[in-house]
Amino acid sequence: MYPLPSSLSLQNPAPSLVFPRTHLKTGSFFNTWSKFSVKCKRSEYYEQQRFSSPAEGPSSQQPLGALPPRVFVGYTIYKGKAALAVEPKAPEFLPLDSGAYKVSKEGFVLLQFAPAAGLRQYDWSRKQVFSLSVTEIGSVMGLGAKDSCEFFHDPFKGKSEEGQVRKLLKAEPLPDGSGHFFNLSVQNRLLNVDESIYIPITKAEFTVLASAFNFILPYLLGWNAFGNTIRPDESIRANNAIQSGADVEWGK
Repeated sequence: MYPLPSSLSLQNPAPSLVFPRTHLKTGSFFNTWSKFSVKCKRSEYYEQQRFSSPAEGPSSQQPLGALPPRVFVGYTIYKGKAALAVEPKAPEFLPLDSGAYKVSKEGFVLLQFAPAAGLRQYDWSRKQVFSLSVTEIGSVMGLGAKDSCEFFHDPFKGKSEEGQVRKLLKAEPLPDGSGHFFNLSVQNRLLNVDESIYIPITKAEFTVLASAFNFILPYLLGWNAFGNTIRPDESIRANNAIQSGADVEWGK
């Protein structure tokens, strides 16, 4: 019997191995061994891992119950009189008795305006913040070169302090058409603050913002979490067990 080549590793087999004819005799012996092959099962392994639960995945090396490390991201625009920092904030989920979750509060994008305190220096202790909802994000993304929009917020609406804090955010086109002005006006009677911070946003910077908003929107709605829970076997069982009005409509 001919030994296996030393370069062949059984831990990482080649996709297919057939012995060369020059190493084998003719006759029944050749007919028997020429059909010998070693096939790789790697693709089947990865297909199994692809549909396995997170705890069973090949990259799951964390202790049971451990969460992945948090990652903080943002985009900051620096100008002569102010700086604008943009950060996404995740939605909130509510656990249900069934063990499932639902979105209890949509995510948002936090805008932080800081006035300049000197050359390339900004006073973040005096920053004013404004939270853009998913609908307001859509309005900003839809701005054309000559379009404008504005949003009014009262953080204490429906509470005893209603009307004490008023925030107005405006986005208006620059006169030369090179971008937009973002202007945040804040009147806070509780802290005796009346301030207005504006910053010009160029077309390039606005394009970056719009692209980032477009990417993050499904995550702010929690749709990515829903997508991660879709499994073919469970989807088939659910569709067979329950037929909603939409299922009936599209099934016609």
